Amino acid sequence: MRKKNCISTVMSLLTAVLAIAIFCGFFAGCSKKKTLTLYTWAEMFPQEILNGFEKKTGYSVNYVYFDRNETMLTKLEGTKGGTYDLIIADDYIIETVIEEGLAQKLDKSKLSNYGNINKIYQGQFYDPFDEYTIPYGAGVQTIVYDPEHVRLDISGYEDLWDPSLRNSIGIIDSYRVINGMALKVLGKSYNTLNLGEIRAAGEKLLSLAPNIRLIKDDGLQEEILSGEISAAVMYTSQVTMAMIAKPGLKMVFPKEGIGFGIMAAFIPSKAPNSEAAYAFLDYIMDPKRGAECFEFLCYYSTYSASDPFISAGYKEFLTLPVGFDTNMEMIQNVSAEAEEEHSLVWTSFKAVAGK
Repeated sequence: MRKKNCISTVMSLLTAVLAIAIFCGFFAGCSKKKTLTLYTWAEMFPQEILNGFEKKTGYSVNYVYFDRNETMLTKLEGTKGGTYDLIIADDYIIETVIEEGLAQKLDKSKLSNYGNINKIYQGQFYDPFDEYTIPYGAGVQTIVYDPEHVRLDISGYEDLWDPSLRNSIGIIDSYRVINGMALKVLGKSYNTLNLGEIRAAGEKLLSLAPNIRLIKDDGLQEEILSGEISAAVMYTSQVTMAMIAKPGLKMVFPKEGIGFGIMAAFIPSKAPNSEAAYAFLDYIMDPKRGAECFEFLCYYSTYSASDPFISAGYKEFLTLPVGFDTNMEMIQNVSAEAEEEHSLVWTSFKAVAGK
């Protein structure tokens, strides 16, 4: 009798443990299913958008961020396309992601707002048939100057070499952009593979060094607002913030041509919860929500349907002026030899500029 009771007790305990395991496993699965793991830079979305998505869909957002595109690629390669549900990164690195098979083709039937995308930002080098990506923000390298301190009427990159601008210019710390600026002055492509052309641009760039006061990426707009510099080559987001803070500044689309880049979203090849990714993409592509995102991000709106909803104070800076899309060139990946030459040019320039 005691043996029978003991066996009965053990069986009851095993049944209870199994039930608990099934119960916990079920809810763990549900929890996993109801989470979107978003991997991108910090501060890419207004908190109101994230909160609204969670409330509307029931998904919780696990926001993981990186500091550099290359960091993201290393992590994604390490997980073989898993771990993350949705990633937003820059165009050139996405080209590598797709080549390595780390992104999955989109099922556009799951994106009711897909038609809201501005076609200017589609069909680009990193995804020529728009199979893998959704653009989320774009930018151009723009000149901004303060007419209170600059006597010159700046209309292009070449004007930055004027002696009157000695020790007064700030530039972003991006060698392909700044080396490319010199290439455009010489009438060459940002993406030339001709090493002689890159060296010639390097020589041209060295003569700009006396005019350079600052080379920095973060917060460059604050330097022109404070008067530390009187002219700058900046990212779109910085230009937007500077112009809104001080409307008297002048914004210039360089006559030599504009280099531009696109940030885009893609779903990794082994995303744990691709359905959450589709839900989020469709949510932010809503016209009004898209406008809210771009006003927060301060980069160009990549959804045509959002443009009418952008506030008047932002509209001039977040939508491309008519016709400028015909004078733009994307900065793309180049050969290892060209990349090395760019690096040498940049190192020499920064040494001469003392930065």
